[in-house]
Amino acid sequence: MKNILYKNTRISYTDSGQGTAIVLLHGFLENKKMWKDYVALFSEQYRVITIDLLGHGESDSLGYVHSMEDNANVVQEVLKHLNIEKATIVGHSMGGYVGLAFAELFPKNINKLVLLNSTSKADSHEKKINRNRAIKAVKQNYVNFVNLAIGNLFSENNRARLTEEIEEAKVQALKTPLQGIVASLEGMKVRKDRASLLQKNSFPVLLILGKKDPVLNYEESITQIENTMAKLVSFEDGHMSQIENKEELKAVLSDFFE
Repeated sequence: MKNILYKNTRISYTDSGQGTAIVLLHGFLENKKMWKDYVALFSEQYRVITIDLLGHGESDSLGYVHSMEDNANVVQEVLKHLNIEKATIVGHSMGGYVGLAFAELFPKNINKLVLLNSTSKADSHEKKINRNRAIKAVKQNYVNFVNLAIGNLFSENNRARLTEEIEEAKVQALKTPLQGIVASLEGMKVRKDRASLLQKNSFPVLLILGKKDPVLNYEESITQIENTMAKLVSFEDGHMSQIENKEELKAVLSDFFE
């Protein structure tokens, strides 16, 4: 584990392998440990960096709102520290929002972008209301909120099949402090719509979706890449493709990285 300081805030990251840089960004209530199998595979051929986003894992919280731009700046600071000029970014869910913010802020520093169970669209009015409910719920009963939130990310048919993996995801999620959870919910709620980035981007984009994603509506999500050069890969499961579709995802990413 390595650390840098960003605005006097500790940021934790890992750096493995050599070659073209690939940055793996986790989602909400996750941390860099979720990528360990992917790091083991891809660091044989590439330089793989994982980063704990603000208020997650071993990175500290910065304030009451962790904007996607703040997190994108964190990513840029880590890359600068490692003397990496250009990287391919893989962002799961909230990590995808950060990847899009990074692409907008630092277009010369992005090689390719993977949006994994993520969207370029801003929160709808209804989604913003749900974020506010979540903030209230986590302040009232932290453990209950985290356990429910994690379980609800998997497709129903996988909840019995992947009990061990779901329990491990809950263990990792419970390491996220209350401030980190609230600040991330606030940041996601106010994030910009970046669908236009997919229309005019100068780098390859891959969108990976789960057809039974309980969080992102599949039919709605595919509309964001209509009339764009972005590629779509669909899996039959839920929001946690990195766990629910591990082997297929490894193959898809390998192809895209090449």
